[in-house]
Amino acid sequence: MTKTERGANTSTRRTPLDMDAATFRALGHRLVDDVAAFLETLPARPVTRSQPPSGVREALGLGGPLPEHGTDPAALLEGTAPLLFENSLFNGHPRFYGYITSSPAPIGILGELLAAAINANVGPFVLSPAATEIESETVRWIAEFIGYPADCGGLLVSGGNMANMVCFLAARAAKADWNVREQGLAGGGGRTLRVYCSSETHTWISKAADLAGLGTAGIRFIPTDSELRLDIDRLRRQIEADAAGGDLPFLVVGTAGSVSTGAIDPLAAIAAVCREHDLWFHVDGAYGGFAAAVPDAPAALRDLVSADSIAVDPHKWLYAPLEAGCALVRRPEALRDAFTYHPPYYHFGEQATNYVDYGPQNSRGFRALKVWLALRHAGAAGYRAMISEDMALSRAMAAAVDRHPELQLVSQSLSITTFRYVPADLRSTAGESSTERHLDTLNRTLLDRIQKAGEVFVSNAVVNDRYALRACIVNFHTAQSDVEALPETVAELGRVIDAELRALRL
Repeated sequence: MTKTERGANTSTRRTPLDMDAATFRALGHRLVDDVAAFLETLPARPVTRSQPPSGVREALGLGGPLPEHGTDPAALLEGTAPLLFENSLFNGHPRFYGYITSSPAPIGILGELLAAAINANVGPFVLSPAATEIESETVRWIAEFIGYPADCGGLLVSGGNMANMVCFLAARAAKADWNVREQGLAGGGGRTLRVYCSSETHTWISKAADLAGLGTAGIRFIPTDSELRLDIDRLRRQIEADAAGGDLPFLVVGTAGSVSTGAIDPLAAIAAVCREHDLWFHVDGAYGGFAAAVPDAPAALRDLVSADSIAVDPHKWLYAPLEAGCALVRRPEALRDAFTYHPPYYHFGEQATNYVDYGPQNSRGFRALKVWLALRHAGAAGYRAMISEDMALSRAMAAAVDRHPELQLVSQSLSITTFRYVPADLRSTAGESSTERHLDTLNRTLLDRIQKAGEVFVSNAVVNDRYALRACIVNFHTAQSDVEALPETVAELGRVIDAELRALRL
């Protein structure tokens, strides 16, 4: 049989998951129409219906046994799509301010479909030639965008936690003065590996220290200044004390946009301390890193260029659909030193990138496609404009909060505004212990009511020991009208709750 004849063989295996091209096309067109209609009507929907788990299970018809026999795929899709549209929380809603999860770019949604159809395993190059090269270019473009060396190493991962962990493990392998991958922590002769970060650092640091074998006791949480930035003098003193005591300091983490308030550590000063003591300097830029490309962002962000590694999240300020995090490492070989168990791989006489050797995963999805398509769709200028607009809207929100007689602005940085509801008659006694207890209870209850009401969605932060509401904008759907609606929406609920709490004390 010739090659042409083998290619023309039309015999097929029929299985319960088969779908002919005509059926797939019809169902796909219908689903795209449904998704387009959903996206078009999203601003008019509640952000969430805030049902309890039992209510969600009941609405979705869950709890039955595994079906023995299959169901028509048209009926499945026709029934499932509206259930998801009616029973989810929508981070793409223009009034979703709760967490740092962006609205998904439509080109990214379509990119996910295309990536799923290719179904590339972006571990070894041989299984994913096109996907591997697109990921390599995506990493390079991300580095270019934030001003980091374009010849760095990097890879796409699930999100900020994993991007930071990849860099943490690269630092451990690079700075331990023994073969820590082979001998484990015991090979250090009883010395404790020490990592340093501010008390505002995201909880990924605890997970990383745990999974890397240091334990959370290996972390030195350095106090912050009045602007919630790491205190450099205390950092230096702690490093010197630990080294004198026989520990091995190896890593300092600087935060480029904390999740609570958007605070930016003094990155240039941290870099100087790391050079002085030969420590690895890592920047957690999962939230704020991409703002380094924006001229009107805080200048301190641009000091991330001096880091040995950076974590950024395309599913935050590049508006990629979940999941998409990115780890960048100045020396590409540091990733191979931390993760590979194979010699460099050559294909067609060229050294090929095997992403299985650059991180902890073997099987890896084609995350880069949605990011690569969106970078080409909007361009660097488009992204700079959108990020700048998000920050401007946050400043406008802060101004609107500050103008409102019953709201107290607590902080504003990058695209995060924190504030609290303070009844007008309590402003003069704010700071007194009895008033602060009342305000704390009031605002905790207020957060719960806001989230359940579904008109807007905010989260919370504790800023200088004050419980505050927190609104973060990483959403290209949010407009000035959405920002201006927030203060009175919050105040209306605040008045009701304040009256309830006072009545309970009578």
